[in-house]
Amino acid sequence: MLMKTLFRRRRSLLAGSALAALLTLGLVAVAPQFSSPASAQGSSRSCATPVTSAPAGPATVATASTSFGTVLVVGSGANADCSLYVLTSDRLHSLTLGLAPYACSDGPNVIGHPCDTVLWPALLTNGAPIAGPGVNPALLGTVTRTDVLSGHSVQQVTYAGLPLYRFFLDETPGQTDGANLFDPVTSPPGTWYLVEPGRGHPAPGRLQLRAETVNGATVLAASMDNDFSLLPHGSFPVYTSSNHSARACQRTCALIWPPVLTSGRPVAGPGVDRHALGVITRPDGTRQVTYQGKPLYLFIKDAYIPGITGTQSINGAGAVTPWGVFTTIPLP
Repeated sequence: MLMKTLFRRRRSLLAGSALAALLTLGLVAVAPQFSSPASAQGSSRSCATPVTSAPAGPATVATASTSFGTVLVVGSGANADCSLYVLTSDRLHSLTLGLAPYACSDGPNVIGHPCDTVLWPALLTNGAPIAGPGVNPALLGTVTRTDVLSGHSVQQVTYAGLPLYRFFLDETPGQTDGANLFDPVTSPPGTWYLVEPGRGHPAPGRLQLRAETVNGATVLAASMDNDFSLLPHGSFPVYTSSNHSARACQRTCALIWPPVLTSGRPVAGPGVDRHALGVITRPDGTRQVTYQGKPLYLFIKDAYIPGITGTQSINGAGAVTPWGVFTTIPLP
């Protein structure tokens, strides 16, 4: 049923005479030949087309209003108004001074197609990117990639230092299927966020916390993957650290134990005391959810997509790390 659901979402993108998809053994393999949804739907714009060549001119970045707030979108061309995302684990590249590849690259993954051209097509540019209305030009930049188009160096647009991508399940402008997606397919896993234009911070919207029974234990969990069709509002256990400082988990720690972020006051879902929820501001200016005053974190080994990789589980409880001991939060 899962694979049939994805196939229905993708059928308008696949060339009629090409192999549609390899939907076997619970893996999704999108056929390398795509036709534009525009031709099938009478529209001139598509958000799901893969990257197959370098652009002829500069990319434009613009803004649009969404349920997550004002966010970055493609500003012109065939992908105009399509949502743009950043991946938190792409920071590993800069943390290792370029020794580690970007988390979204052309490397092997369980889906069997490149992250940076098919699954999350990179926003490429030929020349300095152009800032549309509402975009901070000081935050726009580029990074040279050699892993996007094999054998070629191309420029990918960055914002506040992180590369920008589209998502292949966003078929039309305005869709945000990739928002807050806790992704186990990238290497290492990370969270995909829409981007607010003012400071280039993630735009997660108001995060919801709820009680979730995992492996027989009822624990506090974060509702992520908001619009992701394969796991809408999927929940993942959250953790606190024995070090409660807002500065306790930065850089490498934040890659392994991503902070639970929110754009406003978090929402208390079923089984959660709203009075126990709060927010602190991290050193980078992002807003992290707290429970009874303690900052909350995810654990990258808990990321999963049903039928593709992993299962819902608690893998970080009791972990002793240089940044503290991480534990889940039991609920009645």
